[in-house]
Amino acid sequence: MLEKQSDTSQARDPQAKKGRPTPKRSDAEANRRTRVTVPKDRKEAARQSRERMRSEREKQRTALLEGDERYLPARDKGPVRKFVRDYVDARWSLAEFFLPAAVVILILSVVRVPALQLLSTLLFLAFFVLVILDFARLGLGLRKQLGERFAGQNTRGAVAYGLMRILQMRRLRLPKPQVKRGAKP
Repeated sequence: MLEKQSDTSQARDPQAKKGRPTPKRSDAEANRRTRVTVPKDRKEAARQSRERMRSEREKQRTALLEGDERYLPARDKGPVRKFVRDYVDARWSLAEFFLPAAVVILILSVVRVPALQLLSTLLFLAFFVLVILDFARLGLGLRKQLGERFAGQNTRGAVAYGLMRILQMRRLRLPKPQVKRGAKP
């Protein structure tokens, strides 16, 4: 049978009696008003909130620079993401040189010499195709390693995370690389 419940909660069975009288409207409204907690000094509460947010951002920034797992943003936390970072950082990749090469190719394409413009276009296409092949090689290898090491765990988005990381130059990656090139992750 149903046990007697507290005054604030109702019985689960809709046919069962609630065991207490219905409160007056004025009492219910007063009870509702007293539950809302409003800070006495809104400016002080806003300042404290900003300070708390600022300190959290500072913790995350230092964690990104130093690689401290405890304070990393949610997108970088966990053993799967750490493995992906180490896997990407341990190898040389053509994709990390894409941005500097694109700038050089862009400068070559601005020059008014038709031969240089043609050369820059062909260089860009060749470099783009090589980067796509590099992505495919890294993506397939990473997917295979994730399947072996983290079987049964959620690895969703990990390959895309690795591909976006490899597009960045090694010195600019955050969190900072923790492994040297050529090391095993």
